[in-house]
Amino acid sequence: MTADRRLGWRGALLTGGCLLVLGGATGGLALTLAGRPAAAAGGQSRLGTAAVVRTGLVNTVQVSGSLGYAGSVTVVNQTPGTAYTALPQPGQVVRRGGRLYEVDGSPVFLFYGGRPEWRALAAGVTPGPDVAQLDRNLIALGYATATLTVSGSYTDATGYAVARWQQAAGLPVTGTVPLGQVGYAPGALRVYQVSAGLGGPPAAGGTVLTATSDRPVVTAQLPVAQEYLVRRGDRVTVTLPNGSTTTPGVVTSVSTVASGGSAASASPGPSSGPASTGAGSPGGGGSGSSDTVPVTVRLAHPRLAGHLFQAPVTVNIVSARADHVLAVPVNALVALAGGGYAVQVVQGRATHLTAVRTGLFGGTLVQVSGAGLHPGTRVEVPAP
Repeated sequence: MTADRRLGWRGALLTGGCLLVLGGATGGLALTLAGRPAAAAGGQSRLGTAAVVRTGLVNTVQVSGSLGYAGSVTVVNQTPGTAYTALPQPGQVVRRGGRLYEVDGSPVFLFYGGRPEWRALAAGVTPGPDVAQLDRNLIALGYATATLTVSGSYTDATGYAVARWQQAAGLPVTGTVPLGQVGYAPGALRVYQVSAGLGGPPAAGGTVLTATSDRPVVTAQLPVAQEYLVRRGDRVTVTLPNGSTTTPGVVTSVSTVASGGSAASASPGPSSGPASTGAGSPGGGGSGSSDTVPVTVRLAHPRLAGHLFQAPVTVNIVSARADHVLAVPVNALVALAGGGYAVQVVQGRATHLTAVRTGLFGGTLVQVSGAGLHPGTRVEVPAP
């Protein structure tokens, strides 16, 4: 059967992104083409060849999402006074030992830990995990001597380290930590919204600000029908807002609660911090259609996200994979009149049709199997 009787090369019937397992005609049967190609100049089709390859193929589902930051923390005031005299700006990042805000000129500092401050700490207090939390921060900040260990007891070594920290921070050197001088959060905070007003009265227990961590994450809204495709720990790739840069990511959570209609932004992770109520949702979110579940992805290279916030991204989820399979370019397939597909095998100057079964479509390649096909076999394709 000659090449000028081949079916016109088409992409409309071969949709990338679908898993097709179609039965081709078996070897030995007459193969009838479904149509003829459009003739090139001079009445002949322009053809080239490509090799059959052994490779791996993947099929991906793309889901829209947006960049945000993990976690949600609400900082409440525990320092009595007349007015807030300094407040951070939205987007500002505060790290261990940094100033969160001021009341009457006295700064409140950020330390790391999961337990909110609830009492003044000084020699003679009942041992507890809040003292151990203080010790860990003094050691991390470099104010402790070799004699300070994380014991949970407020020892002389603890008091000495506190005094060194207070002196360096410009605080009254007392060796004790009054309630409200320190606020605790699991890590660095990125200020999302400031609730307090500069010069306003600092009410006890009043919200000062809400914040997130400084770790960029992606939140995508996955259609419920595709929820089976992802699990916590799965690897994905994320296409960043410029549309060309991609970075690996890992799924950190898949919500068990579906929402209909336009999905609101979701803040990944539980709220925690100095005094956390979970108010607000400053984490990243993505718009979704009805019946979606939020999926959170941690970026392997978070610096690539820069300082973008709520910028649109695309999450690429592997829906099917085939390893070590034979594959040909999609446009090497020839549709047969009786159903199924074939490829035109080139041997020297001769060609013959070989029926194939198609499998996974991955990009420009398609998985095939058929009699006599092996890596290196040449098949006809349209010439560029």
